[in-house]
Amino acid sequence: MRQVLIAAGLLLPLALDTFALAAALGMAGLEKRDRLRVTLVFTLFEAGMPIAGMLIGRVAGAFLGTWAGYGGIAFLLLAGLLLLRPGQDESDEAGRMRLLAHARGLAILDLGLSISVDELTVGLSAGLLGLSIALTVLWIAVQAFVATQVGFRLGARLGEEVRERAEWVAGVALIVVALVLLALKLARV
Repeated sequence: MRQVLIAAGLLLPLALDTFALAAALGMAGLEKRDRLRVTLVFTLFEAGMPIAGMLIGRVAGAFLGTWAGYGGIAFLLLAGLLLLRPGQDESDEAGRMRLLAHARGLAILDLGLSISVDELTVGLSAGLLGLSIALTVLWIAVQAFVATQVGFRLGARLGEEVRERAEWVAGVALIVVALVLLALKLARV
């Protein structure tokens, strides 16, 4: 049950972050015919990167022993802080979104990697915390697919401020999850 609650607590921030990027692509003019392709790229990378992170986290957890949980909490806190950092120059970001919206071939790797760094960090934390790989990856894949589709559909209707606010809320949510996990860990000591 503990693993289900932790995994569920990680999904909201990831979904908000995915939604924010998909909304930006929707605002940049991603055409309907490209939505499924980009959604599948998001889902593949967002489900795959946590696997790499979890495997690294499990190996690191074996070395860290009882300190592994604290390492997982630290990485969640770091991921949250990274989401709170100020955005890039708006004109550069808009241009990048237009390019990503029409990415093909190897350029699609940039799109996939740009959206999955947070998932790598969360996967590392999940591995250090000992969460189930299958459950975590399944939940992340489902949230990635749904959040991407919702972001595309609402992106053209939403303003930049809403998209940026979603990223900020995602960062705050990851920090809150990290602090709750820390409090629970300290309460057991």
